[in-house]
Amino acid sequence: MGDLAGVGRIVDSCRECQHCHAGDEQCCEEGWTVVFNSKDRKHSGITYGGFSQNIVVVENYVLHVPKTLDLASAAPILCAGITVYSPLKHWNAGSGKNIGVIRIDGLGHMAIKIAKAMGANVTVFTISQSKADDAKHPGADQVVVSIDVAQMNNCPKQDIILDTVSAKHNVNLYLKLLNEDGSLVMAGLPAEPLEVGTFSVTNGRKSLSSSSIGGIAETQEVLDFCAKHNITAGIELISIQQENEAFERLENGDVKYRFVIDMSTLK
Repeated sequence: MGDLAGVGRIVDSCRECQHCHAGDEQCCEEGWTVVFNSKDRKHSGITYGGFSQNIVVVENYVLHVPKTLDLASAAPILCAGITVYSPLKHWNAGSGKNIGVIRIDGLGHMAIKIAKAMGANVTVFTISQSKADDAKHPGADQVVVSIDVAQMNNCPKQDIILDTVSAKHNVNLYLKLLNEDGSLVMAGLPAEPLEVGTFSVTNGRKSLSSSSIGGIAETQEVLDFCAKHNITAGIELISIQQENEAFERLENGDVKYRFVIDMSTLK
């Protein structure tokens, strides 16, 4: 009683497979239940997400939110935060490592902050020189404009590159920037297939991999990590009455970097 409870994207899973027992609910063999628009395992109907003042969730899938975190700007940690923390941890981001982040968006700005807190040297790739200052604000060590051939040729080799782009793009440009045994990790979800040249990964034993979200234990871990390092998301707090306007702004890319709805404004 009295604890601040957080509910992320995973609200249920089979609870029986090897992945669920290992705390990797995101790899559940039967598929995990998403907090929104997902078939409810125990009841008829679907899940309705956080657009409500109350939600009932099985206790195994609820997180403890450290009291030192601002609730509104901590909310995206349960989605964007864990989405980038999980691959950074899995591929051993840390002190002495060069970590690249493609795109400065909701995922990208959290990846910059978390990778820096892990002790890594962070390079951000963007197609726009005007976004260079945006990248420096969360703590990037350097910014490379990927359409500038000279900047790409002079870019230091990367151990991990986290790709947050959800549109078709040329991943071969970034694969060639990897160190030996480096990995380009897809965190974005392009709708179209990406073309990969064999020699882009053969030389240097490089890999192209992907990551979804983290399990419940790992989500608790990132909440605690962010509290320790005073990391929150860049947000704009809006009322429920501003929701349609927010969707229009999202379509125009007019957000830095997450909208968070204050549900106390629900009439």
